[in-house]
Amino acid sequence: MRIKTISRTKEDYVKEREGDIDKVYHNYDPKYHPFQQQREYVRALNAVKLDKIFAKPFIGSLTGHSDGVWCTCTSPKSLVQFLSGACDGEIRVWDLPTQKTVFHIQAHSRFVRGLVCDPAGKTFYSCSDDGTIKRWRLTMDVDTQGIKGSDYNPEPINTWHGKNEFYSIDHSWQDDTFVTCSTVISVWSPERQEPIHEFSYQTENLLKAKFNPAEAGLLAATSSERGVLLYDVRASSILRKVQMSMNSNDIAWNPREPMNFTVANEDYHLYTFDMRNLATPMTTHTDHVGAVMSVAYSSTGREFCSGSYDRTIRIWNVSSSRSREVYHTSRMQRIFCVNFSADGRFVISGSDDTNVRIWKAYASAPLYKPSKREEEKLDYQNSLKKKYAAFPEIRKIARHRHLPKVLKKMKDKEENRKKKDKSVFNEMQ
Repeated sequence: MRIKTISRTKEDYVKEREGDIDKVYHNYDPKYHPFQQQREYVRALNAVKLDKIFAKPFIGSLTGHSDGVWCTCTSPKSLVQFLSGACDGEIRVWDLPTQKTVFHIQAHSRFVRGLVCDPAGKTFYSCSDDGTIKRWRLTMDVDTQGIKGSDYNPEPINTWHGKNEFYSIDHSWQDDTFVTCSTVISVWSPERQEPIHEFSYQTENLLKAKFNPAEAGLLAATSSERGVLLYDVRASSILRKVQMSMNSNDIAWNPREPMNFTVANEDYHLYTFDMRNLATPMTTHTDHVGAVMSVAYSSTGREFCSGSYDRTIRIWNVSSSRSREVYHTSRMQRIFCVNFSADGRFVISGSDDTNVRIWKAYASAPLYKPSKREEEKLDYQNSLKKKYAAFPEIRKIARHRHLPKVLKKMKDKEENRKKKDKSVFNEMQ
């Protein structure tokens, strides 16, 4: 007589240790899962709703400045330290995890217009309306006992004097040169007291200049006469110029696609250009209802953030014309500067109300290190949200954002104006 039995080894189903997770086996054959798409849709819908529930982007407000915060800067070599410069000439170095001031300097007698760290992250440069550029040592090993009463008073390593006030400063990604903007664009070396290169364009003031991440000799700049210019430092010449409808307040290169850059304009929009074809912008980003004051890219190159005169911060996907996130608070005033942290997880903003604020780049992302199972679950939910993003109910929940009443009225007014202009243009055709 033959008897058939089920035979299995204990290693396949018995836990090795008491704290281990039970082993679960799953048959992926579609015939055993006739309602797979329906279940996935419900899971995607629940994931989008949970994102709304856990969306708490605001981390903290850093106080200490006694005047509006005009510029911020993050270190390329550190996830901890960042800097802020105020309109009264004060510079503060902050510790991101503890949200405390490491030390502060009364660096200038007037506006601090620009801050930038060198690629090594050991020093930083500041420029001001008082016509000076100063180089400082960047350190976190300072015990200031809460700043008040501290006797720590660092002195600048170098000081450069210009003929006019400076509007911005940026450091090269490859070497030790840095660039400043005033009535001319000046390229400096830390070993010399005079500029090694100078560029001017007619009678225009140059407002912002940024080095290209890949080409050490390429500069992008904005001017006071609505121009966006590309300079070649090696040839000492202007390569190309784009004339915008209004002034551009800031400019930023994409660190992963260094042929592309984004400008923040006074006409409430941001424009992403490919420097190989400047005839038309690749993308026009159109959600702000006030002049855009600042723009900064994430280290991934897939996203950038912007700060505006309408008192909001927006985060954008590079290829999208609409922002994926908008941040605001009742106390936050006009935003002058924004920056991503070095790892791209946080956004740092400085505003007219003297405060520096820290935000999460992803509003519902946890601040702690998730376990392996939780990471897998979050990845699965993200893939489902991406798969079903075009479904009306999911798209509606994912895109909905609460705006202040005043801002909502301004946005509706701007959209109505655009519709009217479009209808008038169509009638003329």
